[in-house]
Amino acid sequence: MFERLTMADKYRNFADLERHEQPGITYRIALRRAQTPFAIVAPHGGGIEAGTSEIADAVAGLTHSFYTFEGLKTDGNTELHITSTRFDEPTCVTLIGVSDVVVTIHGEHSDDEGEGVFMGGLDSTRGDRIAAVLTREGFDVRTHANPNLQGREACNLCNRGLAAAGVQLELSKAVRRTMFDSLTREGRTHTTARFDVFVNALREALG
Repeated sequence: MFERLTMADKYRNFADLERHEQPGITYRIALRRAQTPFAIVAPHGGGIEAGTSEIADAVAGLTHSFYTFEGLKTDGNTELHITSTRFDEPTCVTLIGVSDVVVTIHGEHSDDEGEGVFMGGLDSTRGDRIAAVLTREGFDVRTHANPNLQGREACNLCNRGLAAAGVQLELSKAVRRTMFDSLTREGRTHTTARFDVFVNALREALG
């Protein structure tokens, strides 16, 4: 059973969104399959939680499976947000259904959390390993004070892989800004050295 919405989502599920939005115009889906146990997923990519799809794509590379749902609107992309406990876009559900461990990359929206990387998900062992590597590289790794941003629900996207326990990373807006020229569509085409440090650290932690 899916949990209640954690924010005022316009659409309750993908079928509802699909009835009102235009693929390739207001949103797009990207998917790559790989043979490793990991799927790196950015369910709120593009303009929804800016920078998350680019980060997830780079972490996955050609090694891990990759999925993103991206908002393409010039404004109002947050209308395309479907909270992770309800996210049910079919190609994503299929991918995570054959992946042992799901790692989701999200963007935390407040401006008052500093350059935080907030760890969540039910795979605490792997989460601790990721946290240790990111901390070593100078990232401010914490648990978010909001329980709705801790990825602890069994129906959360990160916990719906075969292992039933995955990892959620909520990246503050401040830390995402350090990884790109800016968080605009054009700015996200130019990554910084900090982007490379984050991506390489996460790839190292996944092994």
